[in-house]
Amino acid sequence: MIDWDRVTLLRDEVGAESFTEVVALFLDEVDEVIARMRSAPDQINVERDMHFLKGSALNLGFGRLGAVCQLGERMAAEGRAAEVDLTSVVSLYEKSRAAFLDGLAERQA
Repeated sequence: MIDWDRVTLLRDEVGAESFTEVVALFLDEVDEVIARMRSAPDQINVERDMHFLKGSALNLGFGRLGAVCQLGERMAAEGRAAEVDLTSVVSLYEKSRAAFLDGLAERQA
């Protein structure tokens, strides 16, 4: 679920000191989009949201989520935004986020 090689690369790119701050910023921004998708889904912005989530997911090593968001982005671009399963995207994000945070805790222990 998590591409730990990508996570290591991100930590190396930003430096160990800044890594925690960068991760917190990414998660906060993604949490905002996910919360909006959960409470007030907006078919008009599905393509934009999927693009944002895809980029964030891939930067954090959430490979599966990135792939699902890429598909959702493509579907929305084709005029099929209503077919994008936002509930599944939210669920996959929550599982990925939990696996990521658990994995980080294990690696830092």
